Amino acid sequence: MNYVKFNNYYILRIDKNEEIIETLKNFCKKNQIKLGFITGIGAVNNAVIGLFNTDNKEFIKKEFSGAFEITALNGNISQMNDEVYLHVHVTIADDKFNNYGGHFSSGIVSGTCEIVITEIEGKVDRKFNSDIGLNLFEF
Repeated sequence: MNYVKFNNYYILRIDKNEEIIETLKNFCKKNQIKLGFITGIGAVNNAVIGLFNTDNKEFIKKEFSGAFEITALNGNISQMNDEVYLHVHVTIADDKFNNYGGHFSSGIVSGTCEIVITEIEGKVDRKFNSDIGLNLFEF
């Protein structure tokens, strides 16, 4: 991974065989980014995407292996228990141009992944909401 910073924007290149979510989390920790948003594109050969079932409060996860383009990667950065908390969604496309999307748990870069992080001054925490079953923004 390599990056450059302009004002409150970080432009990242995540390289082949790197795991995207863990790389982003470590980057935010190292650079003390407590609040912001993430956008990106790239390619993966392995990805885990999930859907939260609000009826039974469980994540349904599916692993995708093969050649996939990341056509959209969007998310936010916040804090939970004084740790970096990433909430990222992704849409990937296969070689038949079928799209799959949802909560992005992990992805291994097959070529490159280009990310822009916009840092926002401040801090927003998260707290588990048992009625919904998710970690929600806590203001």
